[in-house]
Amino acid sequence: MEEKITALRQEYENLQTKLEDPFVYSDPTYPKLAKRQKNLEEILNHVNELGKIENDVEQAQILSEEDNELGLLAHQEMVILRKKQADTKALLEEALTPHDPNNDRDVIIEIRAAAGGDEASLFANDLYRMYVRWAENHNFKTEHISDSMNDAGGFKEVVFSIKGDEVFKNLKFEAGVHRVQRVPTTESQGRIHTSTITVAVMPEAEETDLEIRNEDLRIDVFRSG
Repeated sequence: MEEKITALRQEYENLQTKLEDPFVYSDPTYPKLAKRQKNLEEILNHVNELGKIENDVEQAQILSEEDNELGLLAHQEMVILRKKQADTKALLEEALTPHDPNNDRDVIIEIRAAAGGDEASLFANDLYRMYVRWAENHNFKTEHISDSMNDAGGFKEVVFSIKGDEVFKNLKFEAGVHRVQRVPTTESQGRIHTSTITVAVMPEAEETDLEIRNEDLRIDVFRSG
């Protein structure tokens, strides 16, 4: 573990040096470099915090062996420190766990009404508004792409994008079939109605530079006659 942390500290220092160069902002890889720096900073903050806590635990352990009021207080402090130590270790392990490479991407969401007729389309509308409100609360940007509505005022299909920090990480598990059981506004006798909709969450493709070399080209010339 210590060798890995040493390597991460070295990588962080190298990134800092590179990002101090004013020309780096014109580099297409700058966003990835900045995100990597942020990730390393999070990891190293947890490492530094854990080191401080472990030092405090050692000091409290020494004081807790004294048979007086100070020893009692130190023992109580150790209980708190042990809990904090375990929580920080968990955060560090999570930060060190390899991430889904799509986690940082923006998403395109497609909601389709499935079983349930008009009630399913109304449910699709409710879910669309929920995702838009969620994005607003997280200061993410939404963009309406397309939709198809029915006479009940609901969506048969709606497609939109959400842009922000780690949007796919937060929304990827929303994909699938969603079901609701409720008394719809279209029901006059108060019967519970079951309807379903499907949600697709797709990470937006990143722009890439395509290099075509002359030696990779094959040019055929055909003549008629």
